[in-house]
Amino acid sequence: MAKRKDALQKVNKKPQQAINGETLRRAVAWTIDQKIFAHLKLHGNTTWNVVHLILLAVVWVWSNDSTLTGAFKEARVWSLDVLGNVAVQTYQGLIGALQTWTATWLPLLWDHLHGLMERYGGKHWRVGRWLPLAIDGSRLSLPRTKENEEHFCAPNFGNSATAKYRRKKKAKGKRARRKTKPAQPVKPQMWITLLWHMGLQIPWSWKAGPSYASERDHFQEMLSEQKYPKKTLFCGDAGFTGHDLWKAIIDAGHNFLIRVGGNVKLLRKLGYVREKAGFVYCWPNEVARRKQPPLVLRLLQVRVGDRLMYLLTSVLDEAALSDADAVRLYRLRWGIELQFRTVKQTFGRRKLRSKTPGPAYVELHWSLVGLWLIQLFAVKEQLKIGDVPEHCSVALAIQVIRETLRRWWEVPDETFICKLRAATKDGYKRRGSKKARYCPNYKDKPSAGKPVVRNATRWHKSKLKQCSKTAPKNR
Repeated sequence: MAKRKDALQKVNKKPQQAINGETLRRAVAWTIDQKIFAHLKLHGNTTWNVVHLILLAVVWVWSNDSTLTGAFKEARVWSLDVLGNVAVQTYQGLIGALQTWTATWLPLLWDHLHGLMERYGGKHWRVGRWLPLAIDGSRLSLPRTKENEEHFCAPNFGNSATAKYRRKKKAKGKRARRKTKPAQPVKPQMWITLLWHMGLQIPWSWKAGPSYASERDHFQEMLSEQKYPKKTLFCGDAGFTGHDLWKAIIDAGHNFLIRVGGNVKLLRKLGYVREKAGFVYCWPNEVARRKQPPLVLRLLQVRVGDRLMYLLTSVLDEAALSDADAVRLYRLRWGIELQFRTVKQTFGRRKLRSKTPGPAYVELHWSLVGLWLIQLFAVKEQLKIGDVPEHCSVALAIQVIRETLRRWWEVPDETFICKLRAATKDGYKRRGSKKARYCPNYKDKPSAGKPVVRNATRWHKSKLKQCSKTAPKNR
């Protein structure tokens, strides 16, 4: 308490500038409004305030301590010193409350943060006429405990036909080597599917599951569970293909821009609509047999950097989405890969620390919320001085937050806002490639290839006549 009294004396001497603890509390209060939780009914025995508990959780994931309990102790001390109280007294109490309420609070927080992004994003809220959201998935490691292995590992790992084929292919033509060490059990991992705002370069929403979860299934669930602004354009790589997924996006009133490769089969010259250059149809045979109309799409052959790519979009009007716009958007999509690197490497979540599934999901969700808030703080302040989101350095912004958190009692010489505005990437021009010199040049680099596009047959045209509807759904 002596530090708190000294801090208050410093504030009295410099009333124009608050101490670090009060500044950080106000910043979080700006993003977490009590009103969005006002309609929720808590248990009659609940003694904590929702905002105070969320603030405790955010400070908990911001901490740089290597252990979860150590991070909680730091967050608890901070809460007592700055707020004068703490929502819960124990780490188990925090985890228990978050396990109960995270699923209810997250959608409310997402909607509120989306509103702040739109209010302060300015011209970066949309790219052209579109609100672009990149979609991708990745895995995070977990401690190898029995509970995590049972929940997150695939139950039939290594026994599928694909796994057996790969082992056989690898062993073909090679001498069998004696194993010096016994095989280790499968490492538990969590799969996360992330939606990422490409204009502001900030997370939008996400879904998590075991290591064998499907990112396409996650995406379809997010489409049905969440609401998106008008003229939302989803941008993804070659993993987000398929008639059912594309139809779900179109039926929801949105559009997509997806890279496609040799695993995609398309038709042309079907006669369903007036033929134009680049028009193709997605109409698998099983869909045609169900007498459902085809999807009318546009295939773009573009060059992104030194690579020739094939992009498929549901936007049929070239004025609404030109080839140049598609190239620009797909280049912006790469930022989601950097976001995953930020989560794993910069923010230190390559391996989560929870030893059981429930706390592991809690740790992931609130880590992403905490990182989202840091990025939103920095981008908001940098946009005010005319900077662009591409220049924001998340690593420096994290350092600013953690320094402010650690030295909460100080009245800094430089304001919190000035530090966030200065958290930008270096501006010098590199003369060489950033690619590591020791990176091996593999001959079997993965490639999406070229989609299979063939002319419609008589069978397709006969099935088209049987379709009851004659107008395409996505025009």
